[in-house]
Amino acid sequence: MSTKTQVFITGATGYFGGAVLTRLLEHPAFPTSEITALVRKADKIPTFDSIGVNTVLGSYSDLELLERRASQSGVVFACADTDNVPACEAILKGLRKRHQTTGTVPILIHTSGTGVLTDNAGGMHESDTIWDDMNPDQLETLPDTQIHRNVDLMVLAADKEGYARTHIVLPSMTYGFATGKLVDLDIQNTRSIQIPRLVGVSIARRRGGMVGEGLNRWPNVHIDDLADLYIVLYDAIREGKAGHGREGLYFGENGEHRIRDVAASIAEALHDLGVSDSREPTPFDEQDHSRPGARFPPFPGMNSRCKANRARTLGWKPKFTTEDMLKSIKGEVEWQLKHKA
Repeated sequence: MSTKTQVFITGATGYFGGAVLTRLLEHPAFPTSEITALVRKADKIPTFDSIGVNTVLGSYSDLELLERRASQSGVVFACADTDNVPACEAILKGLRKRHQTTGTVPILIHTSGTGVLTDNAGGMHESDTIWDDMNPDQLETLPDTQIHRNVDLMVLAADKEGYARTHIVLPSMTYGFATGKLVDLDIQNTRSIQIPRLVGVSIARRRGGMVGEGLNRWPNVHIDDLADLYIVLYDAIREGKAGHGREGLYFGENGEHRIRDVAASIAEALHDLGVSDSREPTPFDEQDHSRPGARFPPFPGMNSRCKANRARTLGWKPKFTTEDMLKSIKGEVEWQLKHKA
């Protein structure tokens, strides 16, 4: 058996997973690691081979494959399909099997999201509740019915049972175009979901839009800063310095914004680019929701507020701010207008 650290990553061609894999390729531990990526399309396998990454062809529907690969891995980065219960169960079964077979405690770095913190504000007010990832007692008051929470609880239970050491990264509203080796090789998704979908719906209605008055607040993080968080966490895990289990939830956040501010930035960009006659956003209406192909972002009218204190204690130093996020919106509008034309 290889003495190299066996690393398994899912979502390697996605926005989050690809950014993480790019950092792992540049990591000092890469020569002593053997990285295997779950890949859904066979035509991408030769490209992964060319950069020294092993592959297994499959998806989150291939439960036996997930279990087998997890059982062969000392470290798993789960960066795909946050809410897939069967896939998470399969990965955890594999990690349990590895523990039983080797006596070691494998590591799972699971990707969730700050959607787990959301309320039902409907865009009409902000929330006074700010969740702190250094306060596990507070986090344990989250209802089991919250989105993402059922899978997060499975991951937390695995740590409590002792057969895996688990860490959960919870990205907030992530923005920015992904860059790096995988993008250059054309095998990684470069864009996020929430802001691009708000832009897409706003282009269709030819005016910036929001749910209600857009007074709800969300944290934000740049994709490069988020990828750095995973690596800072991974380094701390390797050094035995990272909290795990109930003390192992890490928010990805570097500032917050009102959704109205995002909608206003979209409206201004549409006006400046000659698409809209107004620089002011308006609430979405029934007609917007019934437009053919309309794809609204998740949680557009909800609050999600948090502080990434735990990640910062490990040395994470995000660089991009809320101002950078708002400035980036015009580039997304330009991208969609160009590519959809």
